Amino acid sequence: MASTYDKERELTGEVSLLVERALPEVEVLAVELASPTRFCVFVDHPAGVDHALCQRVTDLLRDYLDRYTVEVSSPGTERPVRRPDHFQHALGRSVALRTADAIHGRKRFRGRVVAARDRTFRLATETDEFDIPYENLVRGNLIDEE
Repeated sequence: MASTYDKERELTGEVSLLVERALPEVEVLAVELASPTRFCVFVDHPAGVDHALCQRVTDLLRDYLDRYTVEVSSPGTERPVRRPDHFQHALGRSVALRTADAIHGRKRFRGRVVAARDRTFRLATETDEFDIPYENLVRGNLIDEE
């Protein structure tokens, strides 16, 4: 049976392809499973995300409604970060994240993004720095610093 992490990756790929083909200016930032039968799609758009855009995305995802409750949301202040371009834009910002496999004995991290490369990003915590492969990332979000 696939893990939640694997299922989220699969859904992210499917949903991103569907939504971004139909609405080219919309970016699917992440798909998160809230339960085995419910997921939330975080989207962004250069002009912002409003109710009408969320409805358009929901309409595109009608085929999932026989298996899932689907929510569509703006990224908010604690926007998801999952891909190299997300981390490139987050340089110097604080993030909270979880990895699939332990890195130096831990799976949860809070720190500042200090580098974003093709396959890894570097996170500076209060005590150390870690190179984390994107493929090991389960979830990551900006931390609202205000």
